[in-house]
Amino acid sequence: MLLKLDEPKPFSDAIAIISELVTEVRAKVNKEGFSIGAIDPANVALVTLKIPASSFSQFKVDNEEGEELGLNLSDLKSVLRRCGAGSSLIIERQDNLLLFNIQDKVKRTFSLALIDTSAEEKQAPKLEFGSKVEIDSSLLADAIEDAAIVADAFTLITTKKNESFIVEAKGALNSAKVEFSSDEAKMQIQDAKAKYSVEYMQKFIKGARLAEKAILQFSTDYPLQIEFKTPKIELGFVLAPRVETED
Repeated sequence: MLLKLDEPKPFSDAIAIISELVTEVRAKVNKEGFSIGAIDPANVALVTLKIPASSFSQFKVDNEEGEELGLNLSDLKSVLRRCGAGSSLIIERQDNLLLFNIQDKVKRTFSLALIDTSAEEKQAPKLEFGSKVEIDSSLLADAIEDAAIVADAFTLITTKKNESFIVEAKGALNSAKVEFSSDEAKMQIQDAKAKYSVEYMQKFIKGARLAEKAILQFSTDYPLQIEFKTPKIELGFVLAPRVETED
């Protein structure tokens, strides 16, 4: 196996984000590209990463069925952070080792041991959503930070009549609300309302480093799917809702 990325920073950023949710993963490399799918220990969130084969300037997989790589994300994140601006990255497998060659003004080589992990690659479930919103990642990030000031959960609301998308949070005494119209967001929506964890969303929204747009899909009291996509990389999350009974 030999993979080369001429611009490794998006890969490095994605691994750093995923490492905040899971510590070990079973990555897959096949003719389609490189992929990770994992569920966090609390079984609340699913994260997926896809880098198509076309994103690599060199892409060679010896096994036609592909290869599985047990990875410690803390170690991998530390190595990838050594990729500076203008660096290229070559990843090779030698038995139970992954070799990382970072080529810049100087050549640096790291070897990481592949690990035995019980983690299985998870695929995003097939879900039927009522509302889809595409919005600037920076605008969504600001709305989530507004919510974090007043509460540990936030509510997403879409109203078909007003063609609006709302991020709202309510604490014991304080509240925050950000409303977007069709001028700020591209919407295909129905009336929907669902509550989610601020803490998880603050981790997800770091995907704004990868893509200018965020795509959200949800329905009433239903999981949230959020994706950050470019032609070279796709980072996605599915988050379980907080369903609370009314007093």
